[in-house]
Amino acid sequence: MCNHNRKKDCFEYVDSQLPRVPLELVVNGEKVYELIDPTMTLLDFLRNNLKLFGTKEGCGEGECGACTVIMNNKTVNSCLVLAVEAQEADILTIEGLSKGGELSILQQEFIKHDALQCGFCTPGMLMSARALLDRNPDPTVEKIKEGISGNFCRCTGYQSVIDAVLSAAKREREELR
Repeated sequence: MCNHNRKKDCFEYVDSQLPRVPLELVVNGEKVYELIDPTMTLLDFLRNNLKLFGTKEGCGEGECGACTVIMNNKTVNSCLVLAVEAQEADILTIEGLSKGGELSILQQEFIKHDALQCGFCTPGMLMSARALLDRNPDPTVEKIKEGISGNFCRCTGYQSVIDAVLSAAKREREELR
């Protein structure tokens, strides 16, 4: 919610002061239970309550993809989903991609192919790419373009992202052998 009287920051969360509602879900493999503001978005819940700052708010309108997370195996713009809509959901954020302090293959390939320039769109781009590879472990360039089409980047020109996803797909398939 935006407090337009404070012109410096319209992305600051403003509590509705409504009675709290229970929220129970799994985030990055961990069960979470909290009483929350029923008007809070999933993005605000992740950032404010769970202190998972990797998920970014770019536009706040579902247009840029910076806030993309995976909810029940599907990508969602967390700025458009109320946290209460995630009741009993399984949420994966950028923080959940790495395991035991090791970057995932996909993250490694983004670095290798310079697919993360300024880095603002990177978490959302990685989550869209992860969802794509989970559905299709051997995507074509066209399928990759389709898979990341909801994520805007002003720095990379997208070719490096496509190259990174292709390379990650190949490495992941090789590891499964």
